[in-house]
Order: sequence, then structure tokens, then C-alpha cells
Amino acid sequence: MKRIVIKVGSAVLTENNQIAKERMLNLVTLIAHLKKKYDVVLVTSGAVAAGYAALKVDKSKQIGKKALAAAGQPILMTSYKKKFDIYNIDTAQILLTEDDFDSRKRTKMFQEIINAHLDNDILPIVNENDITSTPEQLFGDNDQLSANVAYAIDAEILVILSDIDGYYDANPDKHKNAKLHKVLHEIPKDALNEEYTPKNPFATGGIVTKLMAANFLLNYNKKMFLCNGFDLSSAESFLLQGEHTLGTLFEPKV
Repeated sequence: MKRIVIKVGSAVLTENNQIAKERMLNLVTLIAHLKKKYDVVLVTSGAVAAGYAALKVDKSKQIGKKALAAAGQPILMTSYKKKFDIYNIDTAQILLTEDDFDSRKRTKMFQEIINAHLDNDILPIVNENDITSTPEQLFGDNDQLSANVAYAIDAEILVILSDIDGYYDANPDKHKNAKLHKVLHEIPKDALNEEYTPKNPFATGGIVTKLMAANFLLNYNKKMFLCNGFDLSSAESFLLQGEHTLGTLFEPKV
């Protein structure tokens, strides 16, 4: 079976400092359908946001973010487990840092772990290890992490579920005539140098980190699909029916 990586951000997964249960269930339902056609790896944000429901500390400080992540990881994984249990899908948690991709030995280890999970029909759920790592060991956002995971496990495509329909030629919040790019073979000039603009207080990137993830994969002849995570119909159409309705496909030139 072909492998795909699904990445979901905090803006989609959380609302009012809590897990957005209906949206998470919709995601889990989509993954349950995808597993009939693909080997799926999920890269998820949301631990820090989930932790804020239990622990009110300053997330802008390093120790505060670590404390929130520590409190939020079990909340996040318990929420996932309850919903994946509906579909009898077993899950495993994998926490990674940038260092895991810089060492052949460590990279080979997590590749083998993911292979073992997929071979036994277990869904790997990947997140960044905020708790015990230093800032130098972290990607800083799960867009970069998901792109590196997709490359490392030789996935067919990375699908990023976000709070936007795709990548536009201008900011759609400011420009009513902004047009959605359906397919891009390269990242527009200077787009990677724009300011990070996350809409959600617990998000860490915005569109720029998604473009960085796409650029990374394009450089390795890999594909990425950016689409809406609030309404999963475009992801479902693209991945299950092969119909490209909304969303931006970043695809290498043939």
C-alpha cells in the first residue's frame, strides 16, 4: 500500500483552549476510510493547547510551553484513543526532535519502529518532543516535522490540514480577489521570507512554514497537498476519489 502522512494543526484540533471533539472525530473518521487504501501516519499538534485546559501558565516562556506539553500529551492521546477505538484502530505515540533526523542510527530506529507499526496495522501518531528537548533540537513547528517524516518513511504525499483552503496568490483575508493556486511546481520567489502569520494563539507557523515544508519536499521530488481541516471534503475527494476540488497540490515538475 502507498504511504501518506497526514498533518493536523492546533487551529483545527482545538477551540477555546480545549480539544475540538467534533473536528477530531471527523479527522479520525477520514483516517479510518484512508486506511483502507493507504498506510497512514498522523503528525499532530495540539498538546500545548490541550495542556492549557488543565494548567494556566505562560506558554511564551520555554518552561511554560514544556509544562503545557507535558500536561497536554496524555489529554491529546486519550482523546485520540477514544475516537480511534470507535473504528477498532490501535495507535502508537512517537515523539521526535530534529536530532532524530540528523543521526543515521536514530533515523533508522524510528523508521523501523514506524514500519513495525504499519506492518501490524497500528496507526503511528507523531508529535514533536517539546518536553525533554532543547530549543536547538526542535523543528519549532509540526509542518517541518511532518515534511521530514514524509521524506524519511518514503511517503507518497504529505497532506497538511489547515485553517485555509490552500495557498493563494494574495492574503484572502485582505484581498477579496485572491485566487487559489490549484497546482504549484515551485514556491514563488520571496514567499519563504515573508512574516510568520499563525492565526491561532497555539499555532507556531502560518502559511510560511507550510511553504517551507512544501519546498523541502519538492527538493526531494515529493508531493504535498495543503487543504482545509475544518471541512475535510477536499481532502477526502483528493485522496479517496482522486478529484481535486479545493486545496493546493505542490508537485515536482515531471
